[in-house]
Amino acid sequence: MGGDPGKLMKSVKGAAQKYLGVGFLLGFFLVLLTYFTVSEQFAISAPNAIRRSSPGHAHAHASPSPITPFEEEKRQQTPVIEEKPPKAEVAAEEKPPKAEHTVEEKPPKAEQAAQEKLPAVDVDEPRKETEDQKPVAGDGRSSSMTGGDGATRSEAAPAKKPACDIQGPWASDVCDVTGDVRIRGSSGTILIVPTIESGGANPNPQEWRIRPYSRKHQAGINEVTVRELASAADAPACDAAARSPVPALVFAMGGLTGNYWHDFSDVLIPLYLQAVRFEGEVQLVVENYQHWYAGKYRHILKKLSRYDIVDMDKDGDKVRCFPGAVVGIRMHKEFSIDPAKEPLGHSMPEFTKFLRDTYSLPRATPTRLTGEDGEDNEKVKPRMMIISRRHPRKLVNVKDVVALAELVGFEVVIGDPPFNVDVGEFAKEVNAVDALVGVHGAGLTNSVFLPTGAVFIQVVPYGKMEHIGEVDFGIPAVDMGLKYVAYSAGVEESTLVETLGRDHPAVKDPESVHRQGWGKVAEYYLGRQDIRLDLERFEPVLRNAMQMLREQ
Repeated sequence: MGGDPGKLMKSVKGAAQKYLGVGFLLGFFLVLLTYFTVSEQFAISAPNAIRRSSPGHAHAHASPSPITPFEEEKRQQTPVIEEKPPKAEVAAEEKPPKAEHTVEEKPPKAEQAAQEKLPAVDVDEPRKETEDQKPVAGDGRSSSMTGGDGATRSEAAPAKKPACDIQGPWASDVCDVTGDVRIRGSSGTILIVPTIESGGANPNPQEWRIRPYSRKHQAGINEVTVRELASAADAPACDAAARSPVPALVFAMGGLTGNYWHDFSDVLIPLYLQAVRFEGEVQLVVENYQHWYAGKYRHILKKLSRYDIVDMDKDGDKVRCFPGAVVGIRMHKEFSIDPAKEPLGHSMPEFTKFLRDTYSLPRATPTRLTGEDGEDNEKVKPRMMIISRRHPRKLVNVKDVVALAELVGFEVVIGDPPFNVDVGEFAKEVNAVDALVGVHGAGLTNSVFLPTGAVFIQVVPYGKMEHIGEVDFGIPAVDMGLKYVAYSAGVEESTLVETLGRDHPAVKDPESVHRQGWGKVAEYYLGRQDIRLDLERFEPVLRNAMQMLREQ
């Protein structure tokens, strides 16, 4: 117990200094920790103290869970201000970052929609069939997102247009699709598979039922179903031998075909409008297939497509796969083409040239009746064809009409177009003439084979039929580049006077017949009368035709 007090005091003093140094060090670290803690809390509670991100970026919670529509709306109203990471790190991130306060580089819109499980927003565009088809449109809505600086920017997905073009109650429906298309003929179903670009999914699949014919409400034409699939996984497998390297063109051969005029007006001209852009690299898929039709117009069909025709109704459960499809055909107007309508730029002279090429018809212009000096060449006689009819509306005095035409200076031939055979041979006969004459009827459809600039004379039957004659043949003739003349038969030139008597309403008052509807009009004026031309009245028409040819 009796140790040295000085030594003891020195020992205590050394220990105190030692513990004081340790305490000072601990205190320093405690103060430093307190400083960082307070700074972090201040940073979280006071966002204005942190630098905002650039206005060109959108700000969002980087949560790995899907964002609901309600959360999306709330996010737009109250954006979170986030510290912007280095650009290299942002570009490298493919998944939502787990850090709570980072700026996320926006993925492409299609990928964003897939990540958030929200449908991509669509914007309607005017339809242009000459362009490649875009993905199917949704409901046409658009949305926007507000950035940290209050700026608003569009969140719409790339603009898309509907697969099917629906144009009101009368114009026929047409679907134009690029990409993976699968057709099951037995069920009349055309399936549109989502593209790889869309992530193999379509969050808003649509469906259309249409008649693939130019007259939208034509009876006897079965509807086909055009359906978008929600997922590529829903697509039926392609049959091994049923993969086509070219798109499909789906249309119907039925309806009013069998009437020569309707064969062209309802099918061949509208089909040409849809098919010609493919230059033969398209496969025709036909609903209501007609063997006689395919035989009669085989040269035209083969010119439009280099591939075998598919009879859709007899294709069974086979699944055919195509890199695109056009479903349906559309008429611009009766027996003609309007260059201002879709598909744009086509015309009747273009179509008649197509026919000349198809049937190797040699003449694009009529016979030249004047020499290089402008003087008439009396040795050259233009050729006129008079269309013969075995049915009602035939020319009763056709021999007298032939004699009159020869007196005027024409070489005359009688044209008797066949019905159920290939039209190529008769097309050559028509192409060899400079003028065509006939009473209103299907035989005048052969005007499409005339050389451009030829004269076309339509004899319009008695009974106020001028409007019908103008729509069916007059306007189309002008559109073709023909010299068109309409001759309206008078009551004395109609055999109705002989068969019904002058007091019959159909003779005395044609307006009363028209008021009874098309059925009665067709019965009397198309079905029960023939024409005996008044040669004195008709001669000036023939001389005018000759003059038109001289002025070529």
